[in-house]
Amino acid sequence: MKEGIHPGNYRLVVFQDMSNGYSFMTRSTASSRDTIKWEDGNEYPLIKLEISNTSHPFYTGKMKLVDTAGRVDKFMNRYKTHLDKKTK
Repeated sequence: MKEGIHPGNYRLVVFQDMSNGYSFMTRSTASSRDTIKWEDGNEYPLIKLEISNTSHPFYTGKMKLVDTAGRVDKFMNRYKTHLDKKTK
């Protein structure tokens, strides 16, 4: 590895999958305003994830649509006239 290109301020951070509540702790440099009390009784920074290996269809084998921000609806509304022309 090259010297001096990697950050040195790693700390313990909890990542939580918001779709199913799964949490794990690892070292990271990611910043967060949220905190969470972990199993050991200490409080750690919390990074909220929309998807993790416990909810991703590739790892679970289940196909489900995760659309927390309404992206599919926005897409359908934007291209509705184009899609309607194509189906006729």
